[in-house]
Amino acid sequence: MKLFHTSTSPFVRKVMVAAHELGLAGRIETTFLRPSPLQADATLSRENPLSKIPVLVTDDFETIFDSRVICEYLDTLHAGPKLVPEEGPQRWRVLRTQALGDGILEAGIQVFYERLHRPKELQWQPWSVGQEQKAGQALDALEAQVEALRGPLDLGQIAIACTLGWLEFRDVLPRVRDARTKLFTWYDEFRERPSMKATVPVA
Repeated sequence: MKLFHTSTSPFVRKVMVAAHELGLAGRIETTFLRPSPLQADATLSRENPLSKIPVLVTDDFETIFDSRVICEYLDTLHAGPKLVPEEGPQRWRVLRTQALGDGILEAGIQVFYERLHRPKELQWQPWSVGQEQKAGQALDALEAQVEALRGPLDLGQIAIACTLGWLEFRDVLPRVRDARTKLFTWYDEFRERPSMKATVPVA
């Protein structure tokens, strides 16, 4: 399989952490791209018309995107415990947790791109403040429900860990650890997993 990736992408990291945890990382060849939100990348667009990473090309030359779909596909390729339960309340809990992590990332990335790509004199502070507020209240919800992150490994846990890792890597939100002691205690334990250590982003 081939994965179009950028090592700093938290969505790519989620896929690779899942692949390591499922024993599939050795089957994935990575192809580096650094797409820009300012214009489509021709190579990437041939595989994903949205021109976003990650994109997985399977052994059957089928393309799969985005990270949520790729992770569910990888979950079908092994015989062990599933990262996403196949049915019942647990399935929806895991998918909801993943959606929360992805939503925090989307808000954080909006702030990051506003600062990185928009000329300083054109940056709209109320926009960034609004995105920071959304991400912050979602992090506070995780702090209040941190016990739900404990237990057997699942994709929700992976998504939240990759989200917290990216927030600290990019330093997008001010004082992200403040008043979230339980959440970051959980994260500091989770990031010691070999899968997390193998996928640490490098600028």
